[in-house]
Amino acid sequence: MNTISLTTELPDSGKRLDVYLSECLEGYSRAYIQKLIAGGSVRVDGKIRKSSYRLDGEETIEIDLPDPEPLRVPAEDIPLDIVYEDEDILIVNKPKGMVVHPAAGHATGTLVNALLYHCGDSLSGINGILRPGIVHRIDKDTTGLLVICKNDQAHAAVSNQLKAHTIMRRYQALAAGRITEDRTVDAPIGRDRKNRLRMAVDPEGKPAVTHIHVLNTFDKYTWVECRLETGRTHQIRVHMASIGHPLAGDALYGGPALKGWEGQCLHAKTLGLIHPRTGEYMEFDSGLPAYFREMLEKLNRESNAT
Repeated sequence: MNTISLTTELPDSGKRLDVYLSECLEGYSRAYIQKLIAGGSVRVDGKIRKSSYRLDGEETIEIDLPDPEPLRVPAEDIPLDIVYEDEDILIVNKPKGMVVHPAAGHATGTLVNALLYHCGDSLSGINGILRPGIVHRIDKDTTGLLVICKNDQAHAAVSNQLKAHTIMRRYQALAAGRITEDRTVDAPIGRDRKNRLRMAVDPEGKPAVTHIHVLNTFDKYTWVECRLETGRTHQIRVHMASIGHPLAGDALYGGPALKGWEGQCLHAKTLGLIHPRTGEYMEFDSGLPAYFREMLEKLNRESNAT
């Protein structure tokens, strides 16, 4: 049994207890959280409350989480590019083509399989048996930095930072077309109502904000840096497509195909967070992968030749 502690804030006032916890404990269904509450495993300022209890803000919530089920995901000796590691967190640089966690069609060869081999039992269990240690994810063909949590206390602390939008996440991408000035896209995102494999800008979706900074402009493409203020599924890909500049190689959102290149040109380059134990701000940076650098060099050569 693991007990974790969360502290509500004034903006949380009025939220139902089960809704608040489902926002904080990513990976747990609301039904499972309601089961924990009904079983007396959740206390608000020391008192057992119902799922429908409305928060006042500035409360302390304690959650008793059952020990995770034995893992059914095999550990695999897959090399990891480890940028930083201590007893609480692990920062890894994910390569292109690697899925973060097992899912239908990807039972092996994932980042989780590699983490289980590297870390053994030292991974948080908050996100269940298929996503140990995983707090956030990036898509299969997106490269770059991810934070992995080794225990539930670290996981809860980092999840709170994600919820509060205080984690620094800067991506670099190659977008179709010419973007001549910096801009911010503030557009909610939800599941595409016509294609459930896609996300889309939707007035009824969750708030999403992306800050776009132009790094260089070529004849038919623009190299940009995107800073996430929120972290919705496919956020950068959806927002860039919504303004008419889908990412190069991103077939799902209408990006132009590139010869010999599969998937979107998107790299999670910078990651900054407050360390869950020390309270120190830490920032990590990952150089652009070879495929990205080669494409920029090619575009530079073509621009200089005209």
